[in-house]
Amino acid sequence: MRSPLGAAAAAATALTLAYGPASAVAPAAPHFDFEQLTQRARALAQAPFQPSASTLPQELKALDYDQYRDIRFRPERALWRGENLPFEVMFFHLGKLQTEPVLINEITPSGVRHVTFKRDDFDYGKNRLKPETWGDVGFGGFRVHYPLNTPRYKDELVVFLGASYFRALGGGQRYGLSARGLAIDTVGGQREEFPRFKEFWIRKPAPNATSLTVYGLLDSPRAAGAYEFEVKPGGQTLVDVRSRLFLRSGVATLGVAPLTSMFMFGENQPHASDFRPEVHDSDGLMVATGEGEWIWRPLVRPQQPLATSFQTRQLRGFGLMQRDRAFSSYEDTEARYELRPSAWITPQGEWGPGRVELVQLPAPDEANDNIVAYWVPAQLPAAGQPLELAYQIRWQGTDQQRPPGAWVTQTRTGRGFHSLQKDEHQFIVDFTGPSLAQLPEDAPVKAVVTAGPNGRIVERNAYRNDATGAWRLALRVHQLQRAQPLELRAYLQHGNDILTETWSNIIPPQ
Repeated sequence: MRSPLGAAAAAATALTLAYGPASAVAPAAPHFDFEQLTQRARALAQAPFQPSASTLPQELKALDYDQYRDIRFRPERALWRGENLPFEVMFFHLGKLQTEPVLINEITPSGVRHVTFKRDDFDYGKNRLKPETWGDVGFGGFRVHYPLNTPRYKDELVVFLGASYFRALGGGQRYGLSARGLAIDTVGGQREEFPRFKEFWIRKPAPNATSLTVYGLLDSPRAAGAYEFEVKPGGQTLVDVRSRLFLRSGVATLGVAPLTSMFMFGENQPHASDFRPEVHDSDGLMVATGEGEWIWRPLVRPQQPLATSFQTRQLRGFGLMQRDRAFSSYEDTEARYELRPSAWITPQGEWGPGRVELVQLPAPDEANDNIVAYWVPAQLPAAGQPLELAYQIRWQGTDQQRPPGAWVTQTRTGRGFHSLQKDEHQFIVDFTGPSLAQLPEDAPVKAVVTAGPNGRIVERNAYRNDATGAWRLALRVHQLQRAQPLELRAYLQHGNDILTETWSNIIPPQ
């Protein structure tokens, strides 16, 4: 997990470092459910924000990268190990970048038990530490294990670690993009605020359970919230999210269901010297609007922050997608970018009008997330009034959400045999899908292309690619003002029928 902006970098990066603690439990407390969690969130929002009082021992704060990584969880100490349950839970140690403790509780049929820190749950490797002097310092976060790929081994399934970050895996996938509970003022405000889950409750599953329920209490200077996550593992792992938010004060941009990812370069923005053709966790933003349009925006790594949005009266879905699933597109035997998941978000119920906002940032390398996408409601509640939104996140691999007709498979840019004029750009966009496959060979397909006020279309052409059977759009456009972005939209049409999603590309300022 990586973070796009400064305050979250520490929280997210630690996910790749830690290997977590185990558990002991304190005496049981009364029953717990989402309504009780809502009351706690409401009470938080009605009081002034109180930063967490970190009592992290200095020797843990002083750990460097390798020392922190050398603190390992002992798998035999996992929560529910030996109880023949489908899920197990392991915990992350505090230290290095994870300095704020998270309280963790277990919900059992007999009540709620606080999970306490125990030094014997960890292998500290070569570190010379004194955990016997720390007391119950708490945890940095936790991860859930489940036999996702084989019944003989419990794989990592979902991880909650750092601020409000979490991420999950479906069968055969490798960790890539992350989700968050909430984003505040990623753009539009004076600075971004990173709410954090300060406490979790994990419901103990039954022996035949096919899902796991986690509750989280979110807090930040301007918001508090109650969250319920139902995790359903599979080839596509599903996470059903229910949230009730309470604002303490006004925000400029409230980002709901935020996704965070990384894009360095790809066929639409090739690298001059890297041997790998593409490096990214996601290659595009897909949006399904209530007006019936499907939109595809290829991601870019801009030279300066770039924020764009898509307004709709009723959102049907959005996601940061990794469409390119060929190893040859990446040639990275370690990172295996072709196995990174897509994340498709489907609102549950009517969310009303608003916009999907995409923020793309410069980044020095692939260790830094630079892509953020989220939903911004057009209307926010007054301070203290609840905003309740539910949605489902599908963590998808090769089998992933696509438009019903046809979709973009690649966007290439650059000159061909003929040179381009100054400030002229050429794009080659390939489309495939059932609506195109069923056309006769000689079908008259038209490319419908529009450019924003900063562009002039020089040439457009749509034709069938005899080598692949897909359809190709060739487009040349002149960018009138180099210092201004240029928006392009294109789709393929046959008669009165729109055959494809809308390719919505942006050329950043040059």
